[in-house]
Amino acid sequence: MMNPEQMTPSERRTALSLAGIYSFRMLGLFMILPVFAIYAEGLAGATPTLIGLAIGIYGLTQGLLQIPFGTVSDRIGRKPVIITGLILFALGSVVAAVSDNIYGVIAGRALQGAGAIAAAIMALAADLTREEHRIKVNAIIGMSIGASFSAAMVLGPLLDKWVGVSGIFWLTSVLAIGGIAILMFRVPTPVESRRHRDAETVPEQLKEVVRNRQLLRLDFGIFTLHMVLTSVFVVVPLMLRDEGLASDHHWQVYLPVMLLSIAAMVPFIILAEKKRRIKEVFVGAIVVLLLAILGLMNSVGSLAATVVALWLYFAAFNLLEASLPSLIAKTAPPQSKGTAMGVYSSAQFIGVFIGGVVGGSLYGQFGVEGVFLFDTVLILMWLVLAASMQKPQFLSSYILNVGSIDASRARDLSEALREVRGVAEAVVLQEDGLAYLKVDNKALDKAALLRFSAGESV
Repeated sequence: MMNPEQMTPSERRTALSLAGIYSFRMLGLFMILPVFAIYAEGLAGATPTLIGLAIGIYGLTQGLLQIPFGTVSDRIGRKPVIITGLILFALGSVVAAVSDNIYGVIAGRALQGAGAIAAAIMALAADLTREEHRIKVNAIIGMSIGASFSAAMVLGPLLDKWVGVSGIFWLTSVLAIGGIAILMFRVPTPVESRRHRDAETVPEQLKEVVRNRQLLRLDFGIFTLHMVLTSVFVVVPLMLRDEGLASDHHWQVYLPVMLLSIAAMVPFIILAEKKRRIKEVFVGAIVVLLLAILGLMNSVGSLAATVVALWLYFAAFNLLEASLPSLIAKTAPPQSKGTAMGVYSSAQFIGVFIGGVVGGSLYGQFGVEGVFLFDTVLILMWLVLAASMQKPQFLSSYILNVGSIDASRARDLSEALREVRGVAEAVVLQEDGLAYLKVDNKALDKAALLRFSAGESV
């Protein structure tokens, strides 16, 4: 008999395989960050603004296309959309690899971003896993992204030394093809693909989500975090070089910085989630991010000071990157979690794009200080918004299969579910045959809740 508390072998294989596909793609994108600004100076037609555009342009195409790709996957299937996206990503990598001018690289990076498969991957994960394990699956995928980012900071400079940036683009193409192989041979094909409100964007819910001021604060947060990230990498590789560290040795900075920043982050993650102090930790991390940017602005010319400021920056970045999705899940209405995450992801990628363009333009006109001054103002705005946000409730999403019911029964059931100990919110949607709940896992009377189930929770 299937144990509802444990993932099945198929669910574990699905989680690990999709995490691998996601991490292959993100590794290819991230490895360019620590090396591209220096490489691009030798490309024909390169200017600071165009270099920034080349770094960030994938964010524009990804941000615009990820929700449509997810919607299309509802109609034609997940795997065809993911394969198409990976092919586009591979083609974009090839275009960038063979280009000897900045315009060709920009086109390649835009094509990379056009392979916007994030939403389709999450929908496929939802098709192939039971709801009670989706948080675990999402966590595995999320950890793979974080690991890809940390690895890319070290591998980018090392691979640049061995094969050059064009070689990194070629390797990225190979990784995309490897992702297709994993999808075809390791990931099961779902018997049925349906829309999952907890994992996908539902167009009818967009208006409700973008009017939610608490969610908009968090969307502005991820927009700012990634806007600052791309602008930082327009200038930091040049700073390290000008401070006497050859580009093929930049990994010697990023390796200890990433390891120490992760070590510094872990106690605060525990404090935020276990001790329920997430707002305090979140706002504190934004303050540290601000101090790190001010440190970078004042460290120009000093390698040691730049390294310390980078450590602070990545400690804050990693903590905020981990906290924001948790805050979205806690804040979003239970039936709109997928839509809230879709808007959040789009804000993230648009931030990447604007950060590259604005960072490059400001560097060209005002130098390093102009970039960091802009980042400082943006983070200060975020700090004000974060400090005034409502303290989040520590609730988790839960979905209950209530079967085929009429509208009257759906209303009555919503009220009855709210009476169960540990249930904070309950929305029963007749057309889905599902109850979307927000629950406090520490207080939840699961036995009482399951008495309302028409079958296995999904």
